[in-house]
Amino acid sequence: MPEDNQNITQILKVLEDRDTNVTVEDPLENYMVLNMGPQHPATHGVLRLLVKLDGETVVDCIPELGYLHRGYEKIAEASTYMEFIPHTDRLDYISPIANNVAYALAVEKIAGVEAPLRAQYIRVIGAELARISSHLMAIGAMAMDVGAMTVFLWAFREREKLYDVFDLLTGVRFTTSYTRIGGVAQDLTDETIEAIKKFLDEFPANLNDISRMLNRNRIFLDRTVGVGAIDSQSAIDIGFTGPNLRACGVEYDLRAFSPYLVYDQLSFDVITEKNGDCFDRYMVRMKEMLESVKITRQALEKIPTGPTKADLPKKVLPQKERVYTRMEELIHDFVIVNDGVHPDPGDVYVATEGSKGELGFYIISDGSGHPWRLKIRSPSFCSLQALPMLLKGQMISDVVAIIGSIDPIMGEADK
Repeated sequence: MPEDNQNITQILKVLEDRDTNVTVEDPLENYMVLNMGPQHPATHGVLRLLVKLDGETVVDCIPELGYLHRGYEKIAEASTYMEFIPHTDRLDYISPIANNVAYALAVEKIAGVEAPLRAQYIRVIGAELARISSHLMAIGAMAMDVGAMTVFLWAFREREKLYDVFDLLTGVRFTTSYTRIGGVAQDLTDETIEAIKKFLDEFPANLNDISRMLNRNRIFLDRTVGVGAIDSQSAIDIGFTGPNLRACGVEYDLRAFSPYLVYDQLSFDVITEKNGDCFDRYMVRMKEMLESVKITRQALEKIPTGPTKADLPKKVLPQKERVYTRMEELIHDFVIVNDGVHPDPGDVYVATEGSKGELGFYIISDGSGHPWRLKIRSPSFCSLQALPMLLKGQMISDVVAIIGSIDPIMGEADK
């Protein structure tokens, strides 16, 4: 039997096990099996969906990952704790600073390091600006998936402004590698503060333009309201977190219910909706961006003076100007870069509220300079497993809207 026929036979056997109406002998008697992706503009990356159709109605769906697998968890185990920081940028590459922060918090917990208060505020500012950037990408791409090209351009215009801010803050626009174990790479400058304030002043009005374009748009409402709905209990059972879970009415946000950094010193609302459909997932992200503006303003007002790295020479990289002028700092820098931090043996799990949900790092240390085991709890991966539930009974044209509404990033899902 030719190889292609063998592959389709294996696929149909999976569908046969899930539904007795489909048989390998006569698979297309009642249904059509459609392959979407991995090269498909609406799968938001190299995601493959095997969709079973009754006419234009989705009867079943099998998501298939693995086309972008880079083995990042194994790379972490072969890298020092410091060396792995740039790799975290490339997980959810739409929100790199937030990834840096989550990983650094996990390493700091197992290594017994605490970042200075000023560094914690800077991390919050960076993470919230990254959340705005990520949500803009999600809304712009979802809107384009259902035909709203103008919104896509408006969203990317705002993201470009944020990338200019990131350039000032980190020295890089995109994959920043800004966070360090025990702090951040460099301090917040007056120029950066002014650029952030200017963005925060202008952004709500520009976001309102998107709201006015979509919230009462008949086409957008027809494509999203009641589409891909899921109830709160099913959302919890399937592993939804973040905006996808809050759109079902579950008021759960790690920043509020398990605070980290300085979120317990900042005031913000946990945004929820009640219907759990594509429109509500969109609305949660729209409102959360305004909450991120509120959080960032408070952080800028409350940020104290002080160092941006912990003074722990054997665990935290010294500032470069000291490395270039002092022999002791040069030695510490050499040892940390080449041999790594050596936490005590043990394990730790730290979870943060990423833009797509709970982003967690589980680290097992054997006392060496690199993790013995590292596991990443990526929200995109957990969200994608809900696709069979969300797509069942929907139209084939709804598939692209539903994928866009859960906001998956395949670099994070596949790792």
